[in-house]
Amino acid sequence: MSDPLLCIRNRHSANCGDPPIVSNDDPDLYVGYFENAHGEQWIFTYNRKSEKGELRGGDAGWSNSYTVIDGNAELILSSEETVWLNACWRAAVARC
Repeated sequence: MSDPLLCIRNRHSANCGDPPIVSNDDPDLYVGYFENAHGEQWIFTYNRKSEKGELRGGDAGWSNSYTVIDGNAELILSSEETVWLNACWRAAVARC
C-alpha cells in the first residue's frame, strides 16, 4: 500500500510557520487532527513509549509545541477543541 490514507493541507498563512510533518509510521505514536469551523487546525500526538502528549496549532504558531497532560494543554481552547483533545487523549492512553 503506497498511497497515503489521509493528506491534509495547511490552511494557515506563512506567518504561522511551517506545519509539522507528521507520520504514523511509528506504531507507538498516536496522531489526532482537528479543524474547527474557522479553518483553525490542530495536531495532537502522543508517544505511548515516552507517555508524552503534544499539541500544535497553526494559530498558535506551528513551531510551538504545547505539552498535553491528562488531556489538557496550557492554551485557551474552544469547547469543541477541548472535547476533541480529551477524546484524543483517552484514545491515545487506552490500554488494551
